Amino acid sequence: MSKVEQKKETKKYKWDIVWLNVVLLGVLHILAVYGYTQRFKSKLQTLIFIKTFRFLANLGVTAGAHRLWSHRSYKASLPFQALLATMMTFTYQNSIYIWCRDHRLHHKYSETDADPHNAKRGFFFSHVGWLLVRKHPDIIEKGKTIDMSDLKANPVVMFQHKYYLFLVTLLAFVFPAFVPWYFWNEDGWNSILGSVASYVVSVNLTWCINSLAHLYGEKPYDKTIGPTENTLMRYIGIGEGFHNYHHTFPSDYRASEFGFETRNITAGFIDLMAALGQVTDRKTTPKDMIEKRATRTGDGRFGTQFYNNLKSMA
Repeated sequence: MSKVEQKKETKKYKWDIVWLNVVLLGVLHILAVYGYTQRFKSKLQTLIFIKTFRFLANLGVTAGAHRLWSHRSYKASLPFQALLATMMTFTYQNSIYIWCRDHRLHHKYSETDADPHNAKRGFFFSHVGWLLVRKHPDIIEKGKTIDMSDLKANPVVMFQHKYYLFLVTLLAFVFPAFVPWYFWNEDGWNSILGSVASYVVSVNLTWCINSLAHLYGEKPYDKTIGPTENTLMRYIGIGEGFHNYHHTFPSDYRASEFGFETRNITAGFIDLMAALGQVTDRKTTPKDMIEKRATRTGDGRFGTQFYNNLKSMA
């Protein structure tokens, strides 16, 4: 397609705002800000419970929807899949099936109009704006080409997909607000605010992988792509901040060259479940392949002090 044709194609597409999503996410963020200011009124048990709940929810996304079901980077027993599906439902980030379809699309057509959260449209769009507008026609068209046969044959994934609205209402909102109120007499309003605030913080951390880790950072493995090794996300992303590596070697279960020793909590969690017999066939990338690729396409930081600092982050 010529530059003129591309320009015409771009003009044809106009953002169609989904006002229901704007209002919903707007209200949730306003409640979250207010809830955060009121957190000191909550009981200690409530704060501990909410942090634990959201930590498990994040693992449901990183270890489950992302590394297991999107990339098939390891195999999991049926009980562990059920646990991961439950944890992922805590997050209110769409069903596993839709999450994985969009993520596979994101990898195949990264930073094009077929990428659901195309970072070339700017920080706001890649962070949250993509959820506030109708999908680009390319996303719908290319999405039909993504092979989802493995997930269609997965009973855990399809059960969660079929009953998603009921499950997410119960697990993502009712459950975290109900537990503190019922079991240790937390104020009901504090329970609700705490649940909403923790959800908003959690989901924004996930969105940072789409925005920060696609716009700011280093590219020791492949300088020709957008995803980066983002310092902030390496510390708060429980193992998802090594994004340049992940897009270069997407089938590696660690989503990084390194494991738990570099605060890759998700990799450590998968390793723990492997030790307990719930995980098998963890895929990794051979070191010589990593080195050859980084030497050929990286930005020159591989093997330097920057690289050595990554290995000594623990």
